[in-house]
Amino acid sequence: MQRERILILGAAGRDFHNFNVFFRDNEAYEVVGFTATQIPKIEGRQYPAVLAGKLYPKGLPIFPEQEMEKIIKEQKVDRVIFAYSDTSHETVMHLASRVIAAGADYTLMGTKRTMVTSSKPVIAVCAVRTGCGKSQTSRYISNLLHKAGKKVVAVRHPMPYGDLAKQAVQRLATYEDLAKHECTIEEREEYESHIKNGTVVYAGVDYEAILRQAEKEADVVIWDGGNNDVPFYKPDLWITVADPLRAGHEMTFHPGEANFRAADVIVVNKANTAKAEDVEKVIANAKAVNPKATIIKGCSEVVAEKPELIKGKKVLVVEDGPTITHGGMPYGAGKVAAEKYGAAQLIDGRPFATGSIKETYAKYPHIGTLLPAMGYYPEQIKELEDTINNSNAETVLIGTPFDLARLIKINKPTCYVGYELVDMGSPTLAEAMAKFVNK
Repeated sequence: MQRERILILGAAGRDFHNFNVFFRDNEAYEVVGFTATQIPKIEGRQYPAVLAGKLYPKGLPIFPEQEMEKIIKEQKVDRVIFAYSDTSHETVMHLASRVIAAGADYTLMGTKRTMVTSSKPVIAVCAVRTGCGKSQTSRYISNLLHKAGKKVVAVRHPMPYGDLAKQAVQRLATYEDLAKHECTIEEREEYESHIKNGTVVYAGVDYEAILRQAEKEADVVIWDGGNNDVPFYKPDLWITVADPLRAGHEMTFHPGEANFRAADVIVVNKANTAKAEDVEKVIANAKAVNPKATIIKGCSEVVAEKPELIKGKKVLVVEDGPTITHGGMPYGAGKVAAEKYGAAQLIDGRPFATGSIKETYAKYPHIGTLLPAMGYYPEQIKELEDTINNSNAETVLIGTPFDLARLIKINKPTCYVGYELVDMGSPTLAEAMAKFVNK
């Protein structure tokens, strides 16, 4: 039987997972490789043989997505699998048109073929877009479970930007583990807050192997999603975070809409700062497409560790990179804190930018004066450090999910700010969790 030839479009996450759980040992298909986008310096690498399985003893190539038509033709591709997240429905279908014009079929894989079942209860925390507040929601849930006497393990959506073979299964329980695994800024943003709260974090590439190891030390597994992807594990409780600051995006981005439709609980976060009509628009959409879901309003509360370093100062605001780049948000916790605590001026980071940071500003002009915390590889981390230190700010306001000053040397006073989730009104997320724990 002739094997169907497959090309998987990805961004070093969902693409690898779909391959591992469905295609890796499936003799009906021949995967010719992956394409990569969103994440710098992924293309040109190799998915290693040690992870690719017996059918692919040489591993698999990772091509740039812009070469897709060429690859379809040269590799005689029969089917293209779309396998990454936080893309508009329009973008998904533009890719479909390119694939069809090149002569191949175009497929999006569903949850039945890609979710792994756990022997332990799984709570999935997902979102409709990047930057909705998954991390603070996951921390809130972890704290409630800790108080209920449960052993909690968080499994984080993949961010394998280094040596894929070495990163197959990662266990992170201490700050030293972050250095040991050579974690990027984006990885530290997601892992450090869990570690600070006493929750062990797993991540990597092979998510069935990760789950089997995590199950050995967990009463409950929290799937801490990335971007707006659907869970890799079959959830017993599916929580989706929506963002009324981007009202309507819950119906126009993939696969965030799938999360919105499938959720058991929808948390309408940032209800304290969004316009009332936008909060109601998200709630109305939830009731229309997912009437079974419990709808909860959440307050995203900004807290600064040293507010005295903000008031009356000229501040450079460093925001979470993914949130304000491909996430499309114009600002994050840093700008909110600058306004809340009375900064005198927001320093424009653009005149001080170097290397790839300057390129990021050009690619995402909506960012304006804010500085995105980009750090996917060592050179970029150094460029971020230089950009900060070149600035004439009196205070560096760090709005990333982890304290950036723990990783880079900053020659100015720094103030770390973060978001914490607070329930608003009834029903509450605490009540929903209590029901889950009792069940």
